[in-house]
Formats: sequence, C-alpha cells, structure tokens
Amino acid sequence: MPHNSKDAFKVIFEACEEGIIVSNDQGEIILANQASHQMFGYHDGGLISKRIEDLIPKRIRKKHASYRKEYNKQPTPRQMGAGRDLYGLKKGGLEFPIEISLNRAILKDVSHTVAFIVEISARKKIEEALKRSEEQLIAYASELENKVMDRTEQLDKTIEVLEKTNHDLEEQISVRIQAENDAKKALEKERELNELKSRFVSMASHEFRTPLSTMLSSVSLIERYNSDRQVDKRGKHIKKIKTAIGNLKNILDDFLSLSKLEEGKILINRSEVDVSELAESVIDQMSQLTSDNQQIRLMIKGKECICYTDDKIINNVLINLISNGIKYSEKDVDMILTYQQNVLKIEVKDYGMGIPEQEKKHMFERFFRAKNAVNIQGTGLGLNIVKKYVEILEGTIDFESTLNKGTTFTVCFPKGKKTSRETDK
Repeated sequence: MPHNSKDAFKVIFEACEEGIIVSNDQGEIILANQASHQMFGYHDGGLISKRIEDLIPKRIRKKHASYRKEYNKQPTPRQMGAGRDLYGLKKGGLEFPIEISLNRAILKDVSHTVAFIVEISARKKIEEALKRSEEQLIAYASELENKVMDRTEQLDKTIEVLEKTNHDLEEQISVRIQAENDAKKALEKERELNELKSRFVSMASHEFRTPLSTMLSSVSLIERYNSDRQVDKRGKHIKKIKTAIGNLKNILDDFLSLSKLEEGKILINRSEVDVSELAESVIDQMSQLTSDNQQIRLMIKGKECICYTDDKIINNVLINLISNGIKYSEKDVDMILTYQQNVLKIEVKDYGMGIPEQEKKHMFERFFRAKNAVNIQGTGLGLNIVKKYVEILEGTIDFESTLNKGTTFTVCFPKGKKTSRETDK
C-alpha cells in the first residue's frame, strides 16, 4: 500500500465518531481509534494490548469470552446483543450502555475482528424517560377510566330517570311524527292526483277533439252520400267513425285502468288459461284496426301448455302492445309466444319508426310520448299501465328498439300452478 494511502486510512480511522477497536482471536486489542479511547476513558494508545474483556463489566466477562470463541468459529458481520442491553466499562469502573457491530478484516494475512462501538447513554436516558412517561400515562388512563366508569354509572341512572319521565312525551312525539308523515303522504298523493287531473284535462282536450271531429265530419259526409253509387264512400266514413270510437274507448280504458291501479283496486284472479287461444282471440279483435297492408302474425315456440294466471290482465297487456305495434308501424306486427320450463315469454315486434336512443329511459313513464310520435294519437299511458300489470303478475318487461327499423317488447310471466288450497276447491 502506498505511503499516502496509509496516511489517508489513518486520517479516516481517527476521524470516525464511532469507536473502532480491532482485536485478534485471543481478544487482544491491536488497534483502537481516538473515539474509542475517549469513550472508555483511556489516553491515546492506552487500549493497545488490553483485552476485550477488560472493557466489559466483570459480571459478564466469562460469558463474553465464550461468545467471542463462538464468533471466531463462524465469523460473519452481525449486530451484537440483539434483544439485550450491552454495557461497556470505563477505566474508572463506570458502566455505560453501548451498541456494537462486528465484522472481520485481514491484516498482514491474519484474520481480525473489527468492533464498531457507539455509546447510547443519551438515547437510553430518553428511552427511560419515555418509559416513565408511558407508565405515568397508563396510570393516569386507568385512573381516568375509573372516573369515567363512575361518571357513566351516574349518567346511566340519570338517563334512566329521564327515560321514565319522558316516556309519555316520546309517545306523543311519535304519534305527532306519524301524523305529519301521513299528512305529507296525503298531500303528495293529492298533488300527484291534481297533476294527473291537470295533465288529463290538457291531454283529453286534444285527444278527444280529434276523434270527435273525425266522427262529426264523417257523419256530415255520410248524410250527403245517399245514393247507391256512394255506398263505398259511406262505408269508408263509417270505418273512420268506428276507428274514432275505438280510439276514444282506448283513452277511457287507459284512464280507468290507471285509476284502478293507483287506488290498488286491481286484484289477481288466477285461473287456467290457454294463452295461445287468448292470443288468437286478441289478434282477431285487433285485426279490425289494421290498415289494408297490415296483418298480425302469431308464432308459437316450445311445447304449449295451460298457464295458471289472470286472463284479463294478460288480455289487457296483449291488446296494449299490439295496439302500439299497429299504431307506430305501417307494416306487419308479429307476436311470438315461447313456452319455456317455468316461464311464458311473449314478444310483440313491429317494423316501424322505432324509439330515439335518448328517450328510451322514459318509455314507461306516465304521459310520455317520444318526439317522433307526437303527431300520432295516444295518451302516453299505455306502457306505464302495461308495466304495472306485468309487475302485479310478478313478471318482467323489456324492449329493444332501433330508430326507423322497429321495436320489440318482451314480457315474461311465470306460468304458475295451483296451490294445494286452490286444487281442493
């Protein structure tokens, strides 16, 4: 090693704030920096040739000698005294807390132990102070807890007295709150009914005027067509009158159904129903409303069976959906019955104007009319009523629609079965 390297090593060695002690396998100190001399109370050079055990309290010197021999057998870098308090011994006999890290170094081809030593007296004082503070806090917390328990017991007794005193008052408050809630519900119900009436008057003034005007106009024209050659013209206007009457009937039926549903007067009357036969009857009835180039087609899938449900509700649902299909499409309307294991699926498909994407979320709301259907007669109540009917039968309704291509409504009902009580009847 060059001369300047030795000087640099010595400068670094002596400049370290940690105590550095180098010893051989017999525990003799061969090197020690200035910090270690100051730490253990020796003049410079006073530690050389001392034994490591000279720097350890007498009560643990024998154990330390055995620890040193074990370390020499398996010398690896380690932290001494893990989980234990270590103490050094000053020249004057004063013990002080330390931390030691061990490593190995080769000096002149001989393995030596290098000990890095830090005095931790200040840290120990802080730790002891913290420990005392913690013990004081625990004692204070325990005392506080006892006080809180006493106070809580007193409060419990006070609360018990207050509860007895306020029992009647709470009952009065409860009755008052219930009365207020009932009043709020009644007011909200009345507000909804007033809104319904207002919208009904507004809508009815428009929806009734159109068919009435049609009937009045057709009747006036029929009076003029009194010759045999004008039979076709009379028949055309008679059909218009029938259609207008049918539209008025539909409007009245919608409001009658809505009124019954709102008042909870719709009761389920289940019976054995041949839905395929019912569908054919509805189609026959609704075919009178189709235009010359329209027809209603029925398709049946799966194994047909008798369902146990309410035929009137099913009938109303089918009429409403098919009526919409006829109204909003100039083409045919398809009805598909699919008999599944426990469910009857009914699909009503038209190929008409479809529903704008941004308006689909409003389809089942009362009085809702899509923008592309405002010029077509209707109350905007049909689908809202259908949804309520479907829910009464514990079914589901959904739809898919593409603008200018058509709409398919899908209704699923449980096929149902008699209960033991109903079977006995």
